Amino acid sequence: MELKQVVKLCDQALDAMKAENIVVIDVTGRSSMSDVLVFATGTSTRHVKALAHAVNSDAKKAGLDSLGLEGADEGQWALVDLGDVVVHIMLPDVRAFYQLERLWESGDEALPEAQRSQA
Repeated sequence: MELKQVVKLCDQALDAMKAENIVVIDVTGRSSMSDVLVFATGTSTRHVKALAHAVNSDAKKAGLDSLGLEGADEGQWALVDLGDVVVHIMLPDVRAFYQLERLWESGDEALPEAQRSQA
């Protein structure tokens, strides 16, 4: 599956489960860990858990190998590692505290929603 298709799958899974503030950042060439980081906010620990499991489940249904699902037990910050795409799902206060996307974002690297939808 192409990178854009994986990003679209993650975006759709998160959107379908009512994730808030979905941000997709292309880190190609700036990270050896992945090419795309996806950030989303869940409204409660139960919501964070459900979002992580939905992304993981949809990826598996599409034939992707999930390299890991971390933090879904606690539900404050869950990470779904799909290799070239890593999805971070956090509670609002956790996301505000760590501000991870600010480490990677520099204007044009973030893909706007319209561009993600066309992928």
